[in-house]
Amino acid sequence: MTSNVTTTPREIPSLTATSTSVIASARGLVKTYGTGDTAVQALAGIDVDFARGELTAIMGPSGSGKSTLMHCMAGLDTVTAGTVVIDGEDVGSMNQRQLTRLRRTRLGFIFQAFNLVPTLTAAENITLPLDIARRPVDRTHFDAIVAAVGLAKRLHHRPSELSGGQQQRVACARALAARPAVIFADEPTGNLDSKSSTELLAFLRRSVDDLGQSVVMVTHDPRAAAYAHRVLFLADGRLVAELTNPTQASVLEILGSLSAVDDAASARELTSVGA
Repeated sequence: MTSNVTTTPREIPSLTATSTSVIASARGLVKTYGTGDTAVQALAGIDVDFARGELTAIMGPSGSGKSTLMHCMAGLDTVTAGTVVIDGEDVGSMNQRQLTRLRRTRLGFIFQAFNLVPTLTAAENITLPLDIARRPVDRTHFDAIVAAVGLAKRLHHRPSELSGGQQQRVACARALAARPAVIFADEPTGNLDSKSSTELLAFLRRSVDDLGQSVVMVTHDPRAAAYAHRVLFLADGRLVAELTNPTQASVLEILGSLSAVDDAASARELTSVGA
């Protein structure tokens, strides 16, 4: 498989999904923390589409805005300016009650921390969002997810009786159980060993390829990004590169080129200060 890269020295005006079907999008997205001289612009006017039925990875150095972008897309953080649309719904126009309903019924979340309820079994943790929303459990769909994550023999165990990899797979199954429009995953392999990480990433890719799920994943790991259909790179709150059909080598190449640009910019600043 050949990787295709689009990149500019510091900024891409607009990145649109290669698919004609868009599950989530942002236009002119700005997020600023603080005011006045202490203001920090985490996102500096982002236009982006995420394709339905694809796994998209978001990468960038610490402070680049990748987690902020995901949180704003998912309605977990308010935006300073711009619009966010999820499956045809304008997130910015929603009140808190509507946002809660959106997150409960249309979105799935996987975080670095597993966020499982310790007193519930694996099965109860998986169905928890449906139970809270008072929605019936589709047993056929439930069984398919459990089989996909390999948890059939661990459903009656509580989190303390599961390995880290098994707990994260429970979190993945929970995200999928409600058939969300899109799943947002923030560093989902951050607390896992290499074997568990590989199993989890393979499952996320299968959930897209076999179940038609849409996944947006923030990661710092080139190996994890290589499981995606498409990788977006952020720097200084801007989208600066896009890679389709990524490999670990091609992801590392882009990260290296972006690092070189940052090093050159830092050197120019030091020279200017010295002058």
